[in-house]
Amino acid sequence: MKATLLIELLTEELPPKSLARLGLSFREQMQKALAEAGFIDAGNEGRWFATPRRLALQFDDCLENQPDRVIEKKGPAVASAVGADGKPTKALEGFMRSAGVDFAQLEKLSDGKAEYFVARFNKTGGRIDEHVSTMVEAALKKLPVAKLMRWGAGEAQFVRPVHGLILMHGGRIIDGQVLGLISDNVTRGHRFMSVGVIDIPRAEDYETVLETQGRVIASFDKRRAMIREQLDQAAGPLTWLQDEALLDEVTALVEFPAVYEAGFEPEFLAVPQECLILTMKANQKYFPLMDGDKLTHRFLVVSNMKVADPANIITGNARVVRPRLADAKFFFETDKKTPLSARIGKLSRVVYHNKLGTQGERVDRLVKLAARIARRLGTDVAQAERAALLAKADLVTDMVGEFPELQGIMGRYYALADGEAASVADAIQSHYQPRFNGDALPQGAVACAVALADKLDALIGFFAIGQIPTGDKDPFGLRRAALGVLRILMETPLPLALPDLIDDAAAGFAPELFSGDWRAASAGFLKERLRHMLRDAGHDHRAVDAVLALDPAQTDQVPARLAAVKAFAELPEAEALAAANKRIINILKKSGAEAGVEVSVALLQEDAEKALFAQVTAAAPGIEAQLAAGDYSAALKALAGLRGAVDAFFDGVMVMAEDPAIRSNRLALLSRLAGLMNRVADISRLSS
Repeated sequence: MKATLLIELLTEELPPKSLARLGLSFREQMQKALAEAGFIDAGNEGRWFATPRRLALQFDDCLENQPDRVIEKKGPAVASAVGADGKPTKALEGFMRSAGVDFAQLEKLSDGKAEYFVARFNKTGGRIDEHVSTMVEAALKKLPVAKLMRWGAGEAQFVRPVHGLILMHGGRIIDGQVLGLISDNVTRGHRFMSVGVIDIPRAEDYETVLETQGRVIASFDKRRAMIREQLDQAAGPLTWLQDEALLDEVTALVEFPAVYEAGFEPEFLAVPQECLILTMKANQKYFPLMDGDKLTHRFLVVSNMKVADPANIITGNARVVRPRLADAKFFFETDKKTPLSARIGKLSRVVYHNKLGTQGERVDRLVKLAARIARRLGTDVAQAERAALLAKADLVTDMVGEFPELQGIMGRYYALADGEAASVADAIQSHYQPRFNGDALPQGAVACAVALADKLDALIGFFAIGQIPTGDKDPFGLRRAALGVLRILMETPLPLALPDLIDDAAAGFAPELFSGDWRAASAGFLKERLRHMLRDAGHDHRAVDAVLALDPAQTDQVPARLAAVKAFAELPEAEALAAANKRIINILKKSGAEAGVEVSVALLQEDAEKALFAQVTAAAPGIEAQLAAGDYSAALKALAGLRGAVDAFFDGVMVMAEDPAIRSNRLALLSRLAGLMNRVADISRLSS
């Protein structure tokens, strides 16, 4: 018989930032276990519920009795399972005992590599009651929980203490035990608005009964949608600050959401709005109301209580946030009394890394590196030096000490208050950008110079001391720094060569600091980050590999090269030329130093090689001019015109002639052709 299966764990307040992940993982683990056991179809994904005090699952059309099944158990290989006397070895005897079969019942199968024994036996299907408790216990152990808790006198452990268990199949309570709790059909609703203890009559009624009697919206997704809708309605002509992570967290904090509008004194708006917004979001979980890009003195509260008169809720939340805003105002006004330039000395007492020195020493490096980059860009060196000098000064302010997320942002406000140039202040804020994938890039050459200096100093410094990211471990955010460098160079774009920038950054460190082949490691790391970034952007992997095979020094040229390779690959001549190029490269590799330096016209014998030489000679000046102008598409298109001559050459000319002089001359011709063909990308990588 099929019916709805219901599982609920009633807990103490679960961690809000991981609630949705816990609910989804619980559903995935149980769906897999039930499907493998044959209780539900493989495509039955069920429904998951998660509130601050419960995790629950429903699976419709769940069988009460799993179907009878034929179990197949793979045993040892035949070659090692039977002795020379034809009798089973110890390994095979152990397998037969574990499978409950004798030698006559074994079958032989082959997987294409070896023949092995197989035991097949029928297994009568069991009831859901016999399996579900074990499945739930196993699923809970696999949830993404960093730290477990133990409660009471028992040995049960979970992320939070569990006080109730429901296991139901249709209208029937399943006799089971999980985490020391006996299953029942009883749960609890909202702490204040529920009717009290709630009986669930049937598994399929769970969500409805919990909402009507318990005043709990069990579905995380439904609760989230309700909050979003209420925020939209309450905002009216204003807009609430969109923050998906905060929306998820608030959804995990309430069981029956109600949105109310509150406010604070307009005088607090004299404080930078980033400070007020962070205070409201991080400390109070409020949604600030915006008038365009400007913060208002109003905010929205997502309450866990829906009441006829919310006056006490509104005034209470306004009263709670006021001291926080007062602290922010105090920090801001106090910090402004000391100029950023006067704070630089304190950075010498802040450790950056025990092998890389203090923040003060790092600032000295950033000033010099930013100046070098600014000179390469032809921008204001003095402003780049000034911005780099002040870039880390806000780390020792009270505001950033309280809210580290505001570093750079507060530096800009304080720089403007100190009378620094706008470009210097902007560079102080944006030198951390891009902070994450999709974040805005620093604007202006001065800001780019300081941002590049910040990221390159970190990359080269940590690579110098061997602190290279491995696997998923990247404690110093070097992958983020590398992507930031690449995005600034490529998307701004900036005509800077990565090898030059690496040298500039390395010049700031003592030579004895470096160990191993740090240069190759750092360059390779940047190249691989670029490869992944381009592939993630949707570029064909062969085109990416073809372009990066040449190790282009200037990242800003990569998009144009990729576009040219893509256009070339669509030409009818592309496949043949790519294959020919691959052949040429292989021939030149095998020939070693036999190739001549220059092609001798006098040694050209065959018509095909004469024709190829003539066409390469004629095409070269135009292609060189197109490459110099950055018109890579035109250069590759011109190369396509050589296909006929290349095909004729390989059809009618023996490259490895017996005469060493002729052989060397023909290799020189191929070397010249390869050099011309592979200036934009290694087009042999396009050959299938």
